Amino acid sequence: MGFCRLATVGLPLGDSRKMERLESKTILVTGATDGLGRGIARTLAERRATVLVHGRDRGRAEAVATELRASGATAVRVYIADLASLAEVWALANAVRTNESRLDVLVNNAGIGTTVPTKGRAESLDGIELRFAVNYLSHYLLSRELVALLKRSSPARIVNVSSVGQTAIDFDDPMIPRGYSGVRAYCQSKLAQIMSTIDLASELAGRGVTVNALHPATFMPTKIVSTPTSTLEEGVHATMRLVADDSISATTGKYFNGTREARADAQAYDEEPRRKLRALSEKLVHEAIGSR
Repeated sequence: MGFCRLATVGLPLGDSRKMERLESKTILVTGATDGLGRGIARTLAERRATVLVHGRDRGRAEAVATELRASGATAVRVYIADLASLAEVWALANAVRTNESRLDVLVNNAGIGTTVPTKGRAESLDGIELRFAVNYLSHYLLSRELVALLKRSSPARIVNVSSVGQTAIDFDDPMIPRGYSGVRAYCQSKLAQIMSTIDLASELAGRGVTVNALHPATFMPTKIVSTPTSTLEEGVHATMRLVADDSISATTGKYFNGTREARADAQAYDEEPRRKLRALSEKLVHEAIGSR
């Protein structure tokens, strides 16, 4: 359980040149103050979308918002939340529901790496293993809390930024209290994103909301990568394709490696582990925030 399996690359799907117009679209990007999230937000602004900037630090988020307004965004609004707190995630969703009349795309991008912000095991404000909490559970809750708004705005999309690094979840030891490995924790959190993608896509089938996950690019130059091997532009291009490519507007429940449809770890396609993940997720959310 201490290593990540690298999911295989599949065949190309769709034509990345067939991009929707975004002038009338409202798009929320989590983790929009740095790296890939900031690059996606800037591209959305250049295409005149309304960009909802999520960040943990208000000063940094407002600085990005100023940059995006200068880049041509139709509108920019800032939302602040620490994704290590499920109460703050719930409050973020509630603020978006209250303040926004529509939401066309949710890009669940924010995340932490194998050694950032800590090398050793750490817990969220709710006592949950930190990488599982931030990379997966926060977006699980945010997506489900915003489903009604997305459905009212349909056709709409959810894009989950995952990773090619994946490892099966040991449901007898999901929080890894002993023998901790940041690599294992990161990789199981990223597989959990894909498992949840498949589940939510099935739940929303025929309701005007697609849900897909991707590995945008390998080792992009972000704060969680020490030795980059891909450009940020590669990751932005792959993610924007799931955000706005009209040729895959009906595609849902899929995992992509860059711009190619791929196979995730085998556990993602097994109903029983996905059922266990749903049960664990609901339990952790209920323990943290109850039935708000």
